[in-house]
Amino acid sequence: MSDNPLYIAFVWHMHQPYYKDDITGSYILPWVRMHGIKDYYDMPALLTDFPDIHQTFNLVPSLLKQIRDYVENGATDKFLILTLKPAAELDQADKLFLLKNSFMANWDTMIKPYPSYWMLLDRRGYSVSPDDLQNATRYFTTQDYLDLQVWFNLTWFDPLFKQNDQFLKGLIRKGSGFTETEKALLIQKQREVMALIIPEYKRLAVTGRIELTTTPFYHPILPLLCDTDLAKVAVPDIHLPLNRFVHPEDAKAQVDRALAYHENLFGARPSGMWPAEGSVAEDIIPLLADAGIEWIGTDEGVLARSLGIHIDRDFAGVMKNPEVLYKPYLVGKGDKRVSVVFRDHTLSDLIGFVYSKWDYKNAVHDLIDRLHRVRRGVSDGPHLVSIILDGENAWEYYQNDGRDFFLYLYERLSGEQGLRCVTVGEYLKEHPAQSSIERLHAGSWINANFRIWIGHEEDNRAWDLLAQTREALTAYASTNGDPAKLAKAWEEIYIAEGSDWCWWYGDDHYSENDEEFDVLFRTHLMNVYRLIGLDVPDELQISILREDRQALPTVELTAFISPTIDGQVTNYFEWLPAGFYDVSQGGGAMHRGASIITHIYYGFDLKNMFLRIDPSGSLKDEKVSELAFFINFLYPKNRDVEIRVVPQERRVSAALFLGDNGNRLQTAVINTVAANDIIELAVPFELLGVKPDDEIQIFVTVERSGSEVEKWPYRGYIQFKVPTDDFEAMMWQV
Repeated sequence: MSDNPLYIAFVWHMHQPYYKDDITGSYILPWVRMHGIKDYYDMPALLTDFPDIHQTFNLVPSLLKQIRDYVENGATDKFLILTLKPAAELDQADKLFLLKNSFMANWDTMIKPYPSYWMLLDRRGYSVSPDDLQNATRYFTTQDYLDLQVWFNLTWFDPLFKQNDQFLKGLIRKGSGFTETEKALLIQKQREVMALIIPEYKRLAVTGRIELTTTPFYHPILPLLCDTDLAKVAVPDIHLPLNRFVHPEDAKAQVDRALAYHENLFGARPSGMWPAEGSVAEDIIPLLADAGIEWIGTDEGVLARSLGIHIDRDFAGVMKNPEVLYKPYLVGKGDKRVSVVFRDHTLSDLIGFVYSKWDYKNAVHDLIDRLHRVRRGVSDGPHLVSIILDGENAWEYYQNDGRDFFLYLYERLSGEQGLRCVTVGEYLKEHPAQSSIERLHAGSWINANFRIWIGHEEDNRAWDLLAQTREALTAYASTNGDPAKLAKAWEEIYIAEGSDWCWWYGDDHYSENDEEFDVLFRTHLMNVYRLIGLDVPDELQISILREDRQALPTVELTAFISPTIDGQVTNYFEWLPAGFYDVSQGGGAMHRGASIITHIYYGFDLKNMFLRIDPSGSLKDEKVSELAFFINFLYPKNRDVEIRVVPQERRVSAALFLGDNGNRLQTAVINTVAANDIIELAVPFELLGVKPDDEIQIFVTVERSGSEVEKWPYRGYIQFKVPTDDFEAMMWQV
């Protein structure tokens, strides 16, 4: 066991996509403003009373640019325009927009705690289908719409302000019956809070309490800008765009502009950088070294692939070979070398995705215990645990926006023997990297590859449209010399190179704003043509989004299964080989409460398809009887299985239906169904009319009182083939 302290570097990554159309000056989405009043000031301000807690904040220039636009230029967005419109003057389209979009906050932590706000959601209903929204407008008065305008903008304020600002406290106490004057003052308060953000970072940076770092300006995947073929390093058989994109000069521009912007705003160039999504490759190291970057961060998966090893963890997620991970490395050649720190994937994801569901004190105790286990497991000498994650998106899933968790965590860490919180720069100054990596693997923090951003049909289409637009601009620039137009057109290209657009394209993620993201991406490309006086190609008018596609499972099925259909996990192994789809990991709405379904498991033997549905709540709740679960078949066509649970009668039923709408007829009762802790179902292949090697395509929906409230996968379907006799033998060969 080491007597030296274990060093801990928290790196909070602050970023939002670029929501502005620079030609019209309008912001399509409000999330810079909303996270601005909830997260960007609060996260550094939490450190005020904890002088021993030093942390690193990575501030993306495109985010800072948008914050300044709201503060210095009075920027507005579509949501804000509709907020400030007097409720008495709202037309039908305005009302539908407000009913659809004014509940885009975590329902459990940001709506339910406020009875008046929750009542408005309950009155609207939990479905946002066009027909349901039209119907809901009949039940909302002018005062209801005004209250809704206020609540959506009020709930996003950080607890720091809700608990201490008298005006906000008064609005929360009042709950309803708000006035137009109060609404205007609320928006003024938002701008006042946003004006505090950048000065707070400056204040703490000057005192040495925090280190400020940056990301290439518009958050691009730097290796893919250099060469899209780098995606083949991790996935050799990946399907790439038609046009290879090789523009290291754009990568350099994104880096250089980020450093210059940061220096202009904060008075010093950053020494560190979090490449967007932790995306790295050996090819970008000389570029970063030439720009003066001293250190970067990425994920432990990239480290494992770089060293050609497996990072071992025990059943609790504790490292078995900690000496490998908990130290910096040097990468690069000669004088073009950069230090790299690698995030502890487990600890970072516990904070980002797991601890929000725990009691905050238990979560802190668990994290502290894990850190001490790391300290006891390493040899003498300095060691650094890098905990790196988004600094804004997770906290709405915590009670009280995570404030209780962080205050207790920082209190514990401040007095904890053997643990010391430092910035990455501080650590490297005291303990420079001694180990080297011969060649840095090309990958990101997600699965050590780039598949989120390239390889899917939608992603590849986006890359091809970007390449075509860039070629048109290059051709124009070679024969025309209007510097102002060229500068604006290149800015649009750099914006379109951001990672956020392809984050939402493909099957990996979705949001309630997918269409807006698609429109934004194509708008930036269309703006290039408009700025240089060329006709916008028709293909840019067509959405890149597709609906009919297979959704990738979280885990692929690997073998036959034979579960006991009793509505509970009879033993750990019965569903272990099954494929499953994790709702939270498979892509989720940006701002929403807990879904009714959390996981879908699927598998088979030679005669039956097995399906398991895991609910977020108890199936013994009487309200479950209001729900109907549907297994919908895209193939074989015109089939669905309807499952109903009646907890009052301790009964569950399932039936197979053929046809749709008015022609839908029940053809069979399925007796192999059970509901207890989970729903389990077995459907004979013979009943479905399928034979070995036929494809099955399904998705699951939940209805409440005849209205659809959920669909999983949100976009697309789960697909597998009816097994043949040699299925398992074939799987062993894979």
